[in-house]
Amino acid sequence: MTNVHPLEGLKVLEFSHAVMGPTAGLLLAELGADVIKIEPAPGGDPTRQLAGFAAGYFSAYCRSKRSLAIDLKHPEGKALVHRLVAEADVVLENYGPGTMDRLDCGYTELSAINPRLIYLALKGYLKGPYENRPALDEVVQFHAGLAWMTGPPGKPMRAGASVNDIMGAMFGVIALQSALIERQKTGKGTIVSAGLFENACFLMSNYMAGMIAGEQELRPMPARRGAWAIYEPFATKGGGQVFVGVTSDSQWTRFVKEFELQQLADDPKLATNRLRTQQREHIRPIIQARLLGLELDDVKSRLDRANVSWAPVGKPSDLFEDPHLQAAGGLVDVFVGKGGGAEGQIVPLPALPMAFGQDRARPGLVSQPPLVGQHSEEILRDVGVSAEEFARLSQDGVVASTTAERLEVQQAKRT
Repeated sequence: MTNVHPLEGLKVLEFSHAVMGPTAGLLLAELGADVIKIEPAPGGDPTRQLAGFAAGYFSAYCRSKRSLAIDLKHPEGKALVHRLVAEADVVLENYGPGTMDRLDCGYTELSAINPRLIYLALKGYLKGPYENRPALDEVVQFHAGLAWMTGPPGKPMRAGASVNDIMGAMFGVIALQSALIERQKTGKGTIVSAGLFENACFLMSNYMAGMIAGEQELRPMPARRGAWAIYEPFATKGGGQVFVGVTSDSQWTRFVKEFELQQLADDPKLATNRLRTQQREHIRPIIQARLLGLELDDVKSRLDRANVSWAPVGKPSDLFEDPHLQAAGGLVDVFVGKGGGAEGQIVPLPALPMAFGQDRARPGLVSQPPLVGQHSEEILRDVGVSAEEFARLSQDGVVASTTAERLEVQQAKRT
């Protein structure tokens, strides 16, 4: 049976909030690492309480981890974390510039405790004039031109997901895994970093190159001249919508045949993709008129037979019952609490988008998103904290944990 937990045995301490840091921790956790989320005592990560479009952040990105709620500003809390660092493989953090240093948990301090430590710093900006600025995904989208490319001319618009947070976390994990391989050779740890702004800039690489290679003015996506003549959504009979991408001459031949568009098939001015891009304003209305005469299911069947790329124009809510995701481990059942509390429900959320082995086994959920301090006592027990000492630390507010009674009630609601 394929092992989907290749990072089993890796010990990770995660100091994070919002999306970038938690996403990196999630990747490591569901690939087998023991990820301990360090949360402020007593209330826990403020991400738990976010509202609006950010209300799902904690449930989506903090599953499969253990929670330690501890006061890092208290000398005893700091000392306990340093004891955990001594036995850890990785520390990852996405706090603002200078925060970890002020908490005596920066790389210099922690690497002195554990020279084999790999320290992943996920920041708004890498080294340079901007490095001490606070940053958010949306901020760097506007700075790097992603928002300009996404909205219509004169109306820059953020992308519909936290693309830089999530992709930046991925680049961070790639750097981290590279450092782990290097540690096998040298026995020494190091610090690696990834930046939101640099990630957004990397996404602009093809546009920057295209300005030279294509010898044309750059335009936002809604006003662009595309590389293919047919690469957009079309309406169908009854109000349906489908995105169609015809990206080769052979696909074009099959497409016009399947949709009985003989006048397009016979036109020599449409013989190649380059010619078709020059005739796009002529082609599109003809195709749109044809698809408006067909029901959505008929259009889907024809597109499948033509073997061209297509997709329904969906919403995130459609994914709960997507047959492809349901068929092979593409969804995992995650408890989503309302406002970070005990009330909520089990919801199918996307699994990590990767597979292992010839059987294409998918990494799945390791554990539900933790309650605040759910694992505090067991985590500290592993570094020698007795039950009596833990009780005193709790009494003094150094640590926080979920009581056995509250845990039992909440766990019942999660199953």
